[in-house]
Amino acid sequence: QVTLVESGGGLVQAGGSLRLSCVVSGGTLSSFIMAWFRQAPGKEREFVAAISWNGGSTYYSGSVEGRFTISRDNAKSTVYLQMNSLKSEDTAVYVCAAGRSWGPWSKDSHYPYDYWGQGTQVTVSS
Repeated sequence: QVTLVESGGGLVQAGGSLRLSCVVSGGTLSSFIMAWFRQAPGKEREFVAAISWNGGSTYYSGSVEGRFTISRDNAKSTVYLQMNSLKSEDTAVYVCAAGRSWGPWSKDSHYPYDYWGQGTQVTVSS
């Protein structure tokens, strides 16, 4: 069974940085395209970033592009989200997801990825 476990969330001041990790178990990471989503209280799930099998292609939402970087280390079965210049509006539960195909749908906030983690809380204080 494929499981995704996020970590690295926490409390950070506005303008600060945080790096999230997502460890994939029960499968080979290189077989998945990976993505990060977030959901803030009272708001719907929002796409954040996605990365193709070998990291050759990425997508970012307009709200995070230039500040966040998604990367992957297939040997460590881990996907990362480096978050810089954090803003209070970045506060949310960040969830990683795994899928089997890559395309414009991969950046759809409502696309049904195959596997989902339970999320890690990121709180940015102002």
